[in-house]
Amino acid sequence: VSLQMMKHAWDNYKRYAWGLNELKPISKQGHSSNLFGNIQGATIVDALDTLYIMEMKEEFKEAKEWVEKNLDFNVNAEISVFEVNIRFVGGLLSAYYLSGEEVFRKKAVELGEKLLPAFNTPTGIPWALLNIKSGIGRNWPWASGGSSILAEFGTLHLEFVHLSHLSGNPVFAEKVMNIRKVLNRLDKPEGLYPNYLNPSSGQWGQHHVSIGGLGDSFYEYLLKAWLMSDKTDEEGKKMYYEAVQAIETHLIRKSSGGLTYIAEWKGGLLEHKMGHLTCFAGGMFGLGADGAPNDKTGHHIELGAEIARTCHESYDRTSMKLGPEAFRFDGGVEAIATRQNEKYYILRPEVIETYMYMWRLTHDPKYRQWGWEAVEALEKHCRVDGGYSGIRDVYNNHESHDDVQQSFFLSETLKYLYLLFSEDDLLPFEHWVFNTEAHPLPVLHKDEGNKEENQK
Repeated sequence: VSLQMMKHAWDNYKRYAWGLNELKPISKQGHSSNLFGNIQGATIVDALDTLYIMEMKEEFKEAKEWVEKNLDFNVNAEISVFEVNIRFVGGLLSAYYLSGEEVFRKKAVELGEKLLPAFNTPTGIPWALLNIKSGIGRNWPWASGGSSILAEFGTLHLEFVHLSHLSGNPVFAEKVMNIRKVLNRLDKPEGLYPNYLNPSSGQWGQHHVSIGGLGDSFYEYLLKAWLMSDKTDEEGKKMYYEAVQAIETHLIRKSSGGLTYIAEWKGGLLEHKMGHLTCFAGGMFGLGADGAPNDKTGHHIELGAEIARTCHESYDRTSMKLGPEAFRFDGGVEAIATRQNEKYYILRPEVIETYMYMWRLTHDPKYRQWGWEAVEALEKHCRVDGGYSGIRDVYNNHESHDDVQQSFFLSETLKYLYLLFSEDDLLPFEHWVFNTEAHPLPVLHKDEGNKEENQK
């Protein structure tokens, strides 16, 4: 089914928005997010590995030809370093490792080089935004006192280690190892990592902590850096398990109805809200369970299962059976969005991602059942003639579509669904680590030296 869904999403992108970043499935035209500046083709690059894994050979070939002829980084444009890294660099790296086609390696390294000026700050903590022609960087104007964002500068590690591996140029790995050095010498409030860090002073901005947006994938990349290094990156491992300990102590709570959730921390005060983005953490806790210190493996798996259950409830308690952007545990509500601007669903993958990890780790059939519920809801409410669209209010009985088919729907949501219903030997966890955009990167085995193993 996810194969047919992918075909519907891809064919319509090709028909109405080919070469543009994303598709507007209702207006049947292209959509361009300012995150990518003037770089084009986000959906193509993001979907390459999904096409390959689903054996959509003809489509993969057309996509590869587009990349060869049209993917151009010599544009005068300001881009999000984080988004371009996870979608474009990550997408090109995976396409290379899966297919062995040299064009993907070449383009990935070329783009990586274009991103390096973002690190030209007093601390080496990169800017959020970079003009890739001029090399001038800056931060989001809204971010606490000119700060860089934890989830943005903390989600470069996996891709940059692979860029060094594939180019023979150590500079990429050095840049991301330096980020850790800065973080390690800073005092962490209660062992937690605030979401804001000033790249000039090297000091924290506001003491806000979140495992959802602004924080999320930083934690994921600590664990995955250790796994991707064939468990040799002890520093990443230590940082991850210490962070999880602090998260458990200060952020994880149980509602009166028995639902475990991860709250947000604002300068010592808890906000009892959990974002859809935070739902990835169930899969993360599950994935990290095996390496957990002092007999905590079962506890981490249980934590993953609890978060999966809470996130499933956030879906189940809506009219459409699709989860809201954020949901709350206060004022007598549990796992329900109370604010109009948090009731939307933009085809996000995190809940399905957690189902996929928990399925592979436990083989409890409920995860496939919950995944199937999500498929049915997507087909019923998000599928339109021209592709798939997000929804403005999941509690409403009739759809109000947002008219965007996000590139991550093809990259992540449909890939995680496909993997949830595939055998475990498709992209097995011992050989592959998924970047935060669901792009699989191979584990760098110690004994391999530099020969690339194309394990499948």
